[in-house]
Amino acid sequence: MKSDSWRIVRDDLTRPEVVALVELHLRAAYANSPPGSVFALDLTGLRDPTVTVWSAWDGDRVVGLAALKQLDDTHGELKSMRTAPNYLRRGVGRMLLDHVIAEARARGYRRISLETGTGASFAAAHVLYEQAGFTTCDPFGVYSDRVFAAYYTLAM
Repeated sequence: MKSDSWRIVRDDLTRPEVVALVELHLRAAYANSPPGSVFALDLTGLRDPTVTVWSAWDGDRVVGLAALKQLDDTHGELKSMRTAPNYLRRGVGRMLLDHVIAEARARGYRRISLETGTGASFAAAHVLYEQAGFTTCDPFGVYSDRVFAAYYTLAM
């Protein structure tokens, strides 16, 4: 469960442990999705001015990360949700998701959408999003894959 010592900070993607977590995220995305069906952002994509990244910390250990991409003035996209392996099933994902939702509301977004995989390795993510109130939706933005991708949205 969530520790009172955990904290979330806006991240500039310069700390080696955060870079390593992004790299783990990308490796897992490519290992669990067919070629052409990976839309996870690399460091360059995460550094785009339309993207804000947060990292979660337990003392000096990074425990997770999440990003929010501005699609337009009222619509954001959740990107790059990842929990460090030693912190799985301890509330990190939910803490970060709640943080991103609160930030989207503060920005005046009317909805947040996301794209994720459909394989078994993505099942826990689907549960997390559904428990937070996200519902399935059609592809949005640049997405069109209906075989290996699932889409969710949360109206604010």
